[in-house]
Amino acid sequence: MAAKIFSLVKFATKVTIAGGALYVAYDSRLLGGSEEGSVALGRAKAAIPPAVNEWMKYFGFKLPATPKIEFSPLDAWNSGVQKSIHTLSVAPSTMTDYTKQSLQYLKDLSK
Repeated sequence: MAAKIFSLVKFATKVTIAGGALYVAYDSRLLGGSEEGSVALGRAKAAIPPAVNEWMKYFGFKLPATPKIEFSPLDAWNSGVQKSIHTLSVAPSTMTDYTKQSLQYLKDLSK
């Protein structure tokens, strides 16, 4: 009986954490469009360093400096979508080429 209750509590904890993470992502507008994602990333860039500095002072240790990365989710999203669509559009001809090469290889083996 105790094992059943423990597994139920464990499952409820996992569902609660996943639900909370989903709520925070939705509330932060991370699940919206790429422009909303860019705004959320900007808010995170503004909020995280002061919080990390506060915790470093509290615990008394120092982290190495973070590298500056110029990243635009809007551009990354667009290039990812373009690459995916391009891959899907050339898939039939690519598969035809691979099939021809495979058949030629098998013919050469049988000689």
